[in-house]
Amino acid sequence: MALLTAGPKSLPSDLPPTPDFGAALPFSATPEVLRFLALRRSTSAVTLAEPAPSADQLADLLRIAARAPDHGKLAPWRFVVLEGDGKAAFTARLDAVAEAQGDAKRLAKLAKLKIPPLALVVISSPKPSEIPEWEQVLSAGAVCTNLVYAALAMGFGANWITDWYSYDADATAVLGLKDGERVAGFVMLGTAREPPLERERPVLDPLITRWVP
Repeated sequence: MALLTAGPKSLPSDLPPTPDFGAALPFSATPEVLRFLALRRSTSAVTLAEPAPSADQLADLLRIAARAPDHGKLAPWRFVVLEGDGKAAFTARLDAVAEAQGDAKRLAKLAKLKIPPLALVVISSPKPSEIPEWEQVLSAGAVCTNLVYAALAMGFGANWITDWYSYDADATAVLGLKDGERVAGFVMLGTAREPPLERERPVLDPLITRWVP
């Protein structure tokens, strides 16, 4: 499959090397991270265009994604990279699924997958363990979050999507899901053609309670 190259809107990788097991890690306030999170906004998938992350940048994104909380150190998830000819062939197979079902709405929804130049599928893959399956599923969601945040911080646009092809049995068969696996998300990546607009946010007060004895 063809690898996509990054353009001037992306930032060069300057990640520190992976720490050795047991190494003491820096722990300090990072106000710039708080500012980033306070203004973080996903990018509409249909506005994503070339360039996508390069092979090296993709490796960095996956490394960061895999640092998500993971009770039991099980890595109960895996990644599928959709790019180039492989992505085109995959979406063509989904076209065929939707056409066979006679569902024009499903065909139209595939635009969010077809337009971005790169998509990473995070698959929840729970492992036999004393760790509850629910916690393993939550870890896969945290991987998606890390991936979106890392891509945005790198200067790319990103959007976490599921849609019908994450749940339809014929579609997940095309993706190659194994027994017990589920799609945690398709994370669409590329360069945003326009800035995202702020959306409505929840009013927090009704969502907060304090437990008292």
